[in-house]
Amino acid sequence: MNFTDSNVAMFRFINDLSKQHEYLNPIFEFLAEYMVYFLGVALLLSWFTGTNKNRIMVMNAAFALVIAEIGGKIAGMFYSNYQPFAELKNVNLLIEKGVNNSFPSDHTIIFFSICFSFWLMRKKEGSLLLILAVLVALSRIWVGVHYPADVAAGALLGILSALLAYRVVPRFSFIKRLTMAATEKDRSKTF
Repeated sequence: MNFTDSNVAMFRFINDLSKQHEYLNPIFEFLAEYMVYFLGVALLLSWFTGTNKNRIMVMNAAFALVIAEIGGKIAGMFYSNYQPFAELKNVNLLIEKGVNNSFPSDHTIIFFSICFSFWLMRKKEGSLLLILAVLVALSRIWVGVHYPADVAAGALLGILSALLAYRVVPRFSFIKRLTMAATEKDRSKTF
């Protein structure tokens, strides 16, 4: 069995679960479409209610996301495939999605770049976020809009970008000044 056949077989296995366990479909639909908004809110809350460390964590995540998205666009230029529902028969498509290049999965890039960035700085909370990232990646297959290779590539890009950000971002002096300025502004409000 070649890579393409394995990718399709794994997709079929996961997507067929949505036919066998319909009671789970609303959960996976929510994860696939709307959880990204909650992640955005979590980033904002971490910035505005957090410490200097939280702000650096948010800056790491933002930097990782930008790098991962750029990497994703470049990867999509070298490898391209349409969504499973556009290429295969009998796909259980649970959400509306336009047909375009599905490699790599943008949702998976977003979740892994941000959640892995958080995990690098806060293991306990970050572990929960990584579980969420895996569930979102799985949900994109479950609802019929991505192949397993799409989400695996998105996860890898997100993780590698988070590692790069973790090493590089804290060294930028303007990042330190920005997070310190926000912290000082918060302190001045409390007095």
